[in-house]
Amino acid sequence: MSEVPLRVRFAPSPTGYLHVGGARTVLFNFLLARRHGGTFILRIEDTDQDRHVEDSVAKILDDLRWLGMNWDEGPEKGGHFGPYFQSACLDEYRACAAHLLQSGRAYYALETPAELDAMRERARAEKRSFKYVRPDPLPTVAQGEAAKAAGRPVVIRLKMTGEPITVHDEVLGDVTMPAEELEDFVIVKSDGWPTYHFACVVDDERMRVSHVIRAQEHLMNTPKHIALQRALGFRTPRYAHLPIIFNLDGTKMSKRDKEKAIRQGRKPPEIEVHDFRVSGYLPEALINFLALLGWSSGDDQERFTLDELVQRFSLERVGRTNARFDREKLLAFNTEWCARVGPARLLEAFKDFLAVNQSPLLKFDEATLTRLLAAKKGLRTFRDVEDSARFLIIKDDEVIYAPDAVRKVLEKNEGAGYVTLAAILTDLDAQTDWLPEALHALLERTCAARSLKMGDVAQPLRVAITGTTVSPPIQDSLSLLGKAATCARIRRCLSLRAPG
Repeated sequence: MSEVPLRVRFAPSPTGYLHVGGARTVLFNFLLARRHGGTFILRIEDTDQDRHVEDSVAKILDDLRWLGMNWDEGPEKGGHFGPYFQSACLDEYRACAAHLLQSGRAYYALETPAELDAMRERARAEKRSFKYVRPDPLPTVAQGEAAKAAGRPVVIRLKMTGEPITVHDEVLGDVTMPAEELEDFVIVKSDGWPTYHFACVVDDERMRVSHVIRAQEHLMNTPKHIALQRALGFRTPRYAHLPIIFNLDGTKMSKRDKEKAIRQGRKPPEIEVHDFRVSGYLPEALINFLALLGWSSGDDQERFTLDELVQRFSLERVGRTNARFDREKLLAFNTEWCARVGPARLLEAFKDFLAVNQSPLLKFDEATLTRLLAAKKGLRTFRDVEDSARFLIIKDDEVIYAPDAVRKVLEKNEGAGYVTLAAILTDLDAQTDWLPEALHALLERTCAARSLKMGDVAQPLRVAITGTTVSPPIQDSLSLLGKAATCARIRRCLSLRAPG
């Protein structure tokens, strides 16, 4: 696909957990690298110190590992083209900036923030968009250095050539930015740190990046990057800008959606990769789903393993239409993947879910956890399993009986549910074999002896031991809870029956 070695990079800013849109970008970079025997680089763009969030790098690395997106070069791996943290490359950025200043391709800009604000205000008053106007004459390098030494807020701007710039995009085709829309932009801030644009371009050259695959939000940045590459005498990588991911209602998926939901007292939506992990999704399902947000295989197949995606992926099959994040479809994918993976993999993923949630279910051994998984038919997410098993981790006297369940199951038909509970308690007290098969046989005998249906026995038992009408199959629930706790909860439930 490329005459030079294929090298792609994912370059997140350390501002928190990995956004699901970023995960799609990671995936497409990863798939292209693996498909063509290339190199997948992870680079941390940490030059914006104001936005740096503590522990973000560790969170991002953990998200990538959970997804199975293993990088070839970067943090923890090293490589021949490091450092892989931009904050460790300041000397190189300063050297490149000095070269641009000396060659006349960049210049010191001496306007104060107040002067720039006045320019913007004047543009608003004149009902025109603001565009920075190059000073005439330009400050000399000596004047810029003197202003810096005097403590003035001096920046460095790239001197644009006054020509349009065309981006040759692998997905969108040729996109041209007219010259009049290109202004002299800042490449070094007043604090001496490089802007995103400058550091990104220098690093892409240093790391021999051949393809830049990123979301369409960055398309307007690319002409600036090409201008910098030309000014510095760098190569221009091949660009591919991916469709933007929207919610089903057409709004952009944003971390602010979570904050808004919390303020309104609603359950926050999953926005970051970690959210889906905490909610009990399989990474296999999330990867499969993300692959189809902007890419298609060209046939009707929608279920792919990661290896299958590697074999099928190509930039030619990436579309231009913005993608919609259909949560119901993702849930359907996850349900299918839970049924598709083997028991060992399901258990491994379930244990990870319990660990990241610090769930009390971690106290159970693998055999018990396996039984919980097997008992949950039509498993959609691991959260379903935890919710259905919550009755196992509370004390017997902490069971809260749902009023509707008591009324419909126990009190209905003149307290028939209570009568059944009292009768089955005698049988359970005498039962020595507490395995699910033996308990199921006992319940069947009870039904036959009293001319009852299984639901007439199972539902009162379920309410007695869980407080609700929902649990794993009743024989599994009783077996997992244990004889002592089962009988204690039935007695407590019976004690709540109104006299008369």
